[in-house]
Amino acid sequence: MADKPVRADKATAVAELTEQFRNSGATVLTEYRGLTVSQLTQLRRSLGKEVTYSVAKNTLAKRAASEAGIDGLEQLFSGPTALTFVSGDVVEAAKSLREFAKANPLLVIKGGVFEGKAITAAEVNRLADLESREVLLAKLAGGMKANLAKAAALFQAPLSKTVRTVAALQDKREQEGAPAADAA
Repeated sequence: MADKPVRADKATAVAELTEQFRNSGATVLTEYRGLTVSQLTQLRRSLGKEVTYSVAKNTLAKRAASEAGIDGLEQLFSGPTALTFVSGDVVEAAKSLREFAKANPLLVIKGGVFEGKAITAAEVNRLADLESREVLLAKLAGGMKANLAKAAALFQAPLSKTVRTVAALQDKREQEGAPAADAA
């Protein structure tokens, strides 16, 4: 009888982790061995509100990942493992994890899941190298504005060329008409 509540708790934990794997844009697995509670609290705060950093048993997390349809993470579930579930900007979360790992070398990024596929620690670092969503949107808007300005100049060019041609003709007629007027 004592086993049934424990198994129910484990089934609930696996169901929660499976749901988090499915609902997250990305999941990063880290090893936190040697970090203090205050350092982990600082890490959770630095990650922001759209990121959940939680410690889970490897067997439960492995089962949840397989139930969520994610393959290729089995070898990462060794040693103390924490899961970083990202529901917001994946790039910002990866940058925060990398910066914290630089300041605290005991945090080791093992790998993770991005868009349903397993990724390595190097790929997580490449995600962190990307520019943030806001910067990319600003660059896109700047590029679109530049193209619109070029198009406006292109559409305006024939009109301004016509105006310059008419002005030149008018000036030429005035110059030709001025000596005739002087002679008269």
